[in-house]
Amino acid sequence: MLRIINMRVLLDNETSLNTLAAKRLKIPPQAVLEVVIVRRALDARRKSNISFVYTLDVKVAVPEGQVLSRLKGDKDISVAKEYVPEVIVQGQNTLEHPPVVIGFGPAGMLAALTLAQHGYKPILLERGRNIEQRTRDVSTFWQTGQFDAISNVQFGEGGAGTFSDGKLTTRVNDPLMRQVLDILIKAGAPEEIAYLHKPHIGTDKLREIVKSIRQEIIALGGRVEFESKVTDIDVTEGQLKGIVVNETTYIPCCAALFAIGHSARDTYEMLHRQGVTMEAKAFSMGVRIEHPQEVIDTSQYGISAGHPQLKAADYALVYHAKDTGRTAYSFCMCPGGLVVAASSETGGVVTNGMSLYNRASGVANSALVVNVTPEDFGGEVLGGINFQRKYEQLAFVCGGGNYHAPLQTVGDFLAGTTGSTAFATKPSYKPGVRAADLRQCLPDFVTNTLAQALPDFERKIKGFASPEAVMIGVETRTSAPVRILRGSDYQSLNTKGLYPIGEGAGYAGGIMSAALDGLNSAISIIKKSKV
Repeated sequence: MLRIINMRVLLDNETSLNTLAAKRLKIPPQAVLEVVIVRRALDARRKSNISFVYTLDVKVAVPEGQVLSRLKGDKDISVAKEYVPEVIVQGQNTLEHPPVVIGFGPAGMLAALTLAQHGYKPILLERGRNIEQRTRDVSTFWQTGQFDAISNVQFGEGGAGTFSDGKLTTRVNDPLMRQVLDILIKAGAPEEIAYLHKPHIGTDKLREIVKSIRQEIIALGGRVEFESKVTDIDVTEGQLKGIVVNETTYIPCCAALFAIGHSARDTYEMLHRQGVTMEAKAFSMGVRIEHPQEVIDTSQYGISAGHPQLKAADYALVYHAKDTGRTAYSFCMCPGGLVVAASSETGGVVTNGMSLYNRASGVANSALVVNVTPEDFGGEVLGGINFQRKYEQLAFVCGGGNYHAPLQTVGDFLAGTTGSTAFATKPSYKPGVRAADLRQCLPDFVTNTLAQALPDFERKIKGFASPEAVMIGVETRTSAPVRILRGSDYQSLNTKGLYPIGEGAGYAGGIMSAALDGLNSAISIIKKSKV
């Protein structure tokens, strides 16, 4: 096949890709046998000339060399390189016990599936409930404020990413990314995620995908246990010998993959108590901000806003405070989504963003956060957890002590007042909101930096700092506050057989990077040990 890169197609161009590819290759349309979209990105930098930019693989009925010879010197056309997956060969060491995977988020899911596909029959332990019951539990919390510490937005099958926008973008450049996307497509994800520049799945489709992957793991001989929290580990002379589940059940194991997620604070505490090497890590904190989606669409698309070919627009904003060195930035932006209650502990308010696949709520939301360094909480290994918890508990109080979230309009926030009810869009957070001063439930350096950043963001997106825009607190779980140190073989530096992986281990940030980390860690075990 021939590969065409940088092929621009204007927004209103309805010509088929086959015809456009034939024209680009200077061959008759009938000589194009197949066109495969490798990548599609949107270029909206020129609002009056928005276009899609394609990378295409084209199968032609004429000799490739003949086409290339005619197009000599065209750097955007070449022979497509065939993707050949790596053949994974099992190592020589025999695993005495089945590998155990702890946590059913993206990292644990891909690790367990990969091990099951290679005959290792893993045991997968998840502290929360299965996706069917978890969805009901979360819905009850959002509707009534009845919190469940076992089953919530952070804990349960699929991990925290299940109740999110389902973004699959990542800065990680790993050849196995294609394999992860293929797994998700096989499990029910839209095929477009294989080529879109900014793919996403949406929480509605994610729920079915994680269920499908669970069923495949079981069909391949794996075991999945819910409401099974690892409460202790058995280590002898630096080697993992077993784990304890729910304080009573002992499971012997010599390879345990800890994909615990960034909110498993009690598991962090247990591992620290047992001497597993870890360190404090930077993260970010702030609020969620909501706008009418049309405000963002108009800013990003100009006169083309509302065009049927254009999805709900997103944005990425960054502000650097020169006087303090702090950075405020948008995070986990959810076009056409809503702000959700994401608490994982009694007496704490945590917010997050979520979208369905169609992103059709009419409301755009994003986290606006400021960097927090270990120096801000004394540098203690678990200090970041206590720092997060402090402000989550303050938000709980400011919200009225019933899991309602503190809310303040941008106008009130900048003026130092509270109580305005003229909202640009109805607050989407459930179970409810309460007017409050966000400075009472966030560090001064966070609110001061946000106050500086908002006028700058207004210059970049008109209407962003509208006095009626809604801010809801608090966003604290941007990433893990701890990193569990490991070597190049994915094993803990001082506890052999313990594999800290994914976002909770401090080595990933988002669905794709966590999934890739889980996949790579499983491959590391396979290459070293046989069934």
